[in-house]
Amino acid sequence: MSRENYLSKIKDLPEVIKKFGGLVTITIVIFLSFFILDNIFGEGDELVKKMKKEEERIVESRKLNKLISSLPSGILVTFDGTDHHRLTDDVYEKVCNATKLIPQRAIMGANFLNYRAHEIYTINGNKITETFVKWDKEKNKCFAGFVVSGKNVGVDETITVSGEALSFLSTGIDTRVYFIKNF
Repeated sequence: MSRENYLSKIKDLPEVIKKFGGLVTITIVIFLSFFILDNIFGEGDELVKKMKKEEERIVESRKLNKLISSLPSGILVTFDGTDHHRLTDDVYEKVCNATKLIPQRAIMGANFLNYRAHEIYTINGNKITETFVKWDKEKNKCFAGFVVSGKNVGVDETITVSGEALSFLSTGIDTRVYFIKNF
């Protein structure tokens, strides 16, 4: 009986209040639905962090592409005494940070000065495990290198060869380490 009284009281309410009550009910249902869906599928904060990181990467990539396209094609050096384009200290650091490639020419030049690395490199089919180009803030120099690893007479060996990147090759599309001084 109390249920019928309750329903009749609702029916007796003015139309405006009924519509407002319906609106509040629908709003609450929508909020609860989104809350439940966010708990099930939500990566809210993590997704925002990923998106911001990707945006920063894209902005940095555009800056580096602009720098690379502004450089003359050919060999870029960090020292005087050649006919090649000399980099200023500021541009030298930016080119170092933009460079990701170390061609086989630079690797072979550095390998000849490290017999063990050259031996592992040739025995294991000229495979390179990792390459890197890093700017050293303390020394204000760019260092490039690579890691070769493999079996040498049945023993697993890993050798890291690194040195100062003295010159780069600009192709207009990217920059590459041209010479590694590792002596």
